[in-house]
Amino acid sequence: MSNTLPNTIFPPQRMENLLAFDRLLTIMDELREQCPWDKKQTMESLRHLTIEETYELSDAILEKDMNEIKKELGDIMLHMVFYSRIASETGDFDVADVLNAICDKLINRHPHIYGDVKADTEEQVKANWEQIKLKEGNKSVLGGVPSSLPALVKAMRIQEKARGVGFDWEEKRQVWEKVEEEMQEFKEHYNAESNQTIDKEKAEGEFGDLLFSLVNYARFIDLNPETALERTNKKFIKRFQYLEQKAKDSGKNLKDMTLAEMDIYWNEAKTL
Repeated sequence: MSNTLPNTIFPPQRMENLLAFDRLLTIMDELREQCPWDKKQTMESLRHLTIEETYELSDAILEKDMNEIKKELGDIMLHMVFYSRIASETGDFDVADVLNAICDKLINRHPHIYGDVKADTEEQVKANWEQIKLKEGNKSVLGGVPSSLPALVKAMRIQEKARGVGFDWEEKRQVWEKVEEEMQEFKEHYNAESNQTIDKEKAEGEFGDLLFSLVNYARFIDLNPETALERTNKKFIKRFQYLEQKAKDSGKNLKDMTLAEMDIYWNEAKTL
């Protein structure tokens, strides 16, 4: 597939998109050349900001706030252009190289669209994807899982990639049985009655196994465990802040309240 633009008139929306992207590239060039802050930035200095922007996009998606999603996508787009501009200054690559590389990758990874491979289901597409990656030089199916991913997300990606090559449970009943097995093994290393850890290292290992099996079960019933946990986090924050506000309105300090008193406000929050 050619990387050059065809000699045709673009549809209005496509032309608008191209002009908007060109506007961003132009502004990035101007900022990099004229703004004291932008001139100082490196890939390393931008890295933590990019991570922050990604989490802000994630929050906006969970909140279903389309206006915020638009804003956060813009911030991330800026960062992608920024990295490309920095690399162009050292002659490593530019934004065209980045875009052409992802285009080539997509074409190569979708032989059922751009080739003669047959794939009628999502599972077949994923299986083909993993096989292609191995042919491209990946030593392991799991090699593409970033080591710095949060543990919960990493567990899900590991399981998805293993499934892509056929290493998976056949029925969700089997997965739930594994959850119950891991729960029992955890109990064996923790005395629930005395609240004393029998063997902390082993208990921690068994708890990790239990979490991993729960992530596996969530995947089998088509739930995203990261999304589920984050929604619970947000729900807890909302209810706890309601508790704090009600206590403040009553002239009370949470530290001086009994659990029974706090439960009254907590139960009120659950009804909102």
